[in-house]
Amino acid sequence: MIVPVQEQQFYTPDEYLEQEINSKERHEYVDGEIILITGGTPNHNKIALNFSGSLNFSLRRQPYQVFMTDQRLWIPNRRIYTYPDIMGVQGEVQLQTGRRDTITNPMIIAEVLSESTQAYDRDKKFKAYRTIPTFQEYVLIDQSAMHVEQYCKTEPKKWTFIEYDDEDAVLSLNSVAFEISLVDLYNKVEFNLED
Repeated sequence: MIVPVQEQQFYTPDEYLEQEINSKERHEYVDGEIILITGGTPNHNKIALNFSGSLNFSLRRQPYQVFMTDQRLWIPNRRIYTYPDIMGVQGEVQLQTGRRDTITNPMIIAEVLSESTQAYDRDKKFKAYRTIPTFQEYVLIDQSAMHVEQYCKTEPKKWTFIEYDDEDAVLSLNSVAFEISLVDLYNKVEFNLED
């Protein structure tokens, strides 16, 4: 869940970063507004760990790096700092100028959806991610049902869409050699719990 920290107060990126470094909680920054990111559910964490762990293991000894949850991303064209659930970077990590803690070059981003964030993740956040030149693939994973949406960039401003929603389905990434069955992706997830 995302909750505004203070209403109608706007901050510069530098003010946000100064507050964020000293904060015990994580916040997004969206063009002047600071928004608290609340904790995730057990289902959210299990799915993120299943996906990132499998992806990281699959890409070992290859020129890719996988990050999850606490790694900040800067999207300069939209003036957004955010913390994607999972990011994959090809080659060397590029950091925001003057920073050692903020990535700028993800190739793959995956988000685990919740009721409070799914509309934002599908719309405004995806639009912002698409302004990143290195961004090639977006995976949205539902935590309340076995359902995955995948967007793959095929050429500038052109994306394909694939849905996965049954136990026999296998999610196959387009930008790297990686597959995971939905059964493994949702390992130990309990769908009868509230998200």
